[in-house]
Amino acid sequence: MAGDTAKRSSNKPSPESSGIYDSIQRFWTKSYAGDYTGLILLLAAYLLIQFFGEPFHRLFRLDDPRLGFPHAEVERVSVSYLFLYAGLLPLLTLIAWALIFRPSAHKAHVTILGLFITIFLTCFITDVIKDAVGRPRPDLVARCKADLTAPLHELVSVDVCTETNHHVLHDGWRSFPSGHSSFAFAGLGYLAMFFGSQTHVLRARADLAVVLLCLAPLLGAGLIAMSRLEDYRHDYADVLFGSLIGFSVAYFNWRRYYPSLMSRGCDEPHAGPGSRTGSPSGGEGGFRRVRDEEEGFVAEAGRFSIGDDEVEAFERSRSR
Repeated sequence: MAGDTAKRSSNKPSPESSGIYDSIQRFWTKSYAGDYTGLILLLAAYLLIQFFGEPFHRLFRLDDPRLGFPHAEVERVSVSYLFLYAGLLPLLTLIAWALIFRPSAHKAHVTILGLFITIFLTCFITDVIKDAVGRPRPDLVARCKADLTAPLHELVSVDVCTETNHHVLHDGWRSFPSGHSSFAFAGLGYLAMFFGSQTHVLRARADLAVVLLCLAPLLGAGLIAMSRLEDYRHDYADVLFGSLIGFSVAYFNWRRYYPSLMSRGCDEPHAGPGSRTGSPSGGEGGFRRVRDEEEGFVAEAGRFSIGDDEVEAFERSRSR
């Protein structure tokens, strides 16, 4: 019996370990540690795909007219310009807004954090689908530089290609969905929703200038997406689906931190994890006003309540 008691007591966590666990749990639930952990995991997964991932190589025909477009050596919107237009430009805009208008630390934090999560989540989803589908690009035949002995009217594999540049060759099977389109609508779509929330663009009789400001990022994203058709890197389905991925991820992450653009308080984010109430700014508010009104009602009722002495005096006066 004594041995069983000692064994049970040894299995109980020590006060020190329990205190550490409680501290970690409080930190996790009252901060954005989960978001930052997920962001780090997304970045690591994205880098692994870039360095070690290869697309599925579908069979193709060398005489397929859908794959016979020329390979553009110079793109209208290169990858570096894509990062500049749809990544750095929205980030610099948000930083400038934070420095000029001086919003609360919570508001500036979640707004910029949401942009980073949107971009990395979009890149991860897009690249996973690209490698899994393995759809040939419209310029695959030009990339492949097939061996002269390869049959023209039969299905062939990647083995007939003589292109020595690994990236140029294997990127020919990463057509669906368009990465430029998804990235553009992720970063610039997020910026458009930011403009829309801060200007209340969906209010009644919104100014046309405000509407144009909110639509400008979407127009830029659309032009980037259409440039992929002009470079023969994608077809319409690739661009459309990539655009939907980017804008959907942007909208999803925006709603994680901000209310709907139809809401009156769409310009203020949701309360932070450590806030005690439901006020948008993360401070005290929310249901506090309701509680004060109830307390005031009770106090007013107490002022007009009739006590036992008054009741007895009233009954004696009636008996007379």
